[in-house]
Amino acid sequence: MNTTTTRPAAVARRALAHWRQDLPASLVVFLVAVPLCVGVAVASGVPAERGLVTGIVGGLVVGLLPGSSLQVSGPAAGLTVLVFDAVQRFGLGSLGVLVLAAGLLQIAMGLLRTGRWFRAISLSVVHGMLAGIGLILILGQLYAVSGRTAPGSGGGKIAHLPALAADWFTGRAATAALLMAAATVLLLTGWKKLPGPVRAVPAPLAAVVLAAAATAAFGLDVPRVEVDGLLESVALPTGDGLAAVTGAAGLGTVLALALIASAESLFSAAAVDRMHHGPRTDYDRELTAQGIGNTLCGLLGALPMTAVIVRSAANVQAGARSKTSRVLHGLWLLLFAALLPAVLGLVPLAVLGGVLIHAGAKLIPLRPAAALWRGHRGELVVLAVTTTAIVLTTLFEGVLIGVALAVAKSAWQTSHLHIDLTDTGPGGPLRIRLSGNATFLRLPRLLDTLESLPTGRAVELDWTDLRHLDHACRTALLTWAGRHAVDGAAAITWEPPLTAATAGT
Repeated sequence: MNTTTTRPAAVARRALAHWRQDLPASLVVFLVAVPLCVGVAVASGVPAERGLVTGIVGGLVVGLLPGSSLQVSGPAAGLTVLVFDAVQRFGLGSLGVLVLAAGLLQIAMGLLRTGRWFRAISLSVVHGMLAGIGLILILGQLYAVSGRTAPGSGGGKIAHLPALAADWFTGRAATAALLMAAATVLLLTGWKKLPGPVRAVPAPLAAVVLAAAATAAFGLDVPRVEVDGLLESVALPTGDGLAAVTGAAGLGTVLALALIASAESLFSAAAVDRMHHGPRTDYDRELTAQGIGNTLCGLLGALPMTAVIVRSAANVQAGARSKTSRVLHGLWLLLFAALLPAVLGLVPLAVLGGVLIHAGAKLIPLRPAAALWRGHRGELVVLAVTTTAIVLTTLFEGVLIGVALAVAKSAWQTSHLHIDLTDTGPGGPLRIRLSGNATFLRLPRLLDTLESLPTGRAVELDWTDLRHLDHACRTALLTWAGRHAVDGAAAITWEPPLTAATAGT
């Protein structure tokens, strides 16, 4: 009885033990989250309130679950491209079902303890994925802030850039909105160079407030965020939405949502763990927590969520010590969306476009790419191919191409085969020493060397230094040995020795 009554009190004491640090940190994360929730929703082609719903679920629900202590979940720019494509292809009514199915898949992966395997994905593929997402996000927002409809494909967006630039210089684009987006990008880029007291205000919030104030003061004719009530934005799954997951395209979207959201969350967890000295992330529990959050977001018809490195970093840097900060940030989002929804109607869409352009630019890994150029250019090729494939095809297909290339590159590099050929002189044998890994990838070179040997000469073949000999190379060696011995009537000595019948001697 005593244990039962004291346990809730103990939990409450632990939650409030660091309230002096967690309370101000939650306010900082809340101020960072508001423009990002709204901006990601608008860029994804869904009502702004649905982005706030996802942020609220990420704080109040996922914030309480075990996994990671300090990283913060919500709608992420990394899923914008995929969600926009899903809404265009299947309709807004199907989004909840797709997110629900992706959340259930994440829960299953977490229960099967697959979270740790996401750490095995090639870092070059991850950087390529982020770069591809960043480029598509930038390209899409360039058209949006210019008042132009973006082409459906990444290749089309690139091909029509000259025409878009011509609209900029001839004044046919939405000049006021374009200038506001450009000013936003400049403000966000230079924010770190401003005095310390100014930097205490989150840069995205400052940009949104200044743009809203300028729009009201000067009467600028720019599109603004359209808002409804929070409850009106909730859209429960319907029978029509279920049709989206019955076809191959819908299942592919679900798989892409689950894998990319999981990867982004767990990569974010690894980054956040390096930023503090508190408890480490349990990857399987964090994956399950993200799945529970996305399942609930799907039931509410909201955007999919991931752990967001921007908010998580703000949380750590603001001095958060426990989960309380991220739960409180969800509470502030709920109060804001419920009590002050009209405030969002003052925000120009152009400033959100600028925030997303800046966020997309930060996804492009320039420093890692420069490091790869200096030391690992093969990995840079994987990064570039993954990025290009994502821009020209789809996010899911591009990642698959990148993973396949990374695996092929790894297989090629680990199949090094050294062939040393020594001629001992007239009347002496030809000595061939093989070392390394003899796999089918090196079979053409091996056969070219063996088949170029003159007939009639004795051969000593030493393969004791081979670390691996696959079936294809072994079969090819035995076949060549038998043919060489018959054609040249010359002895072939193997080391390690084989039986005469097997070696063909």
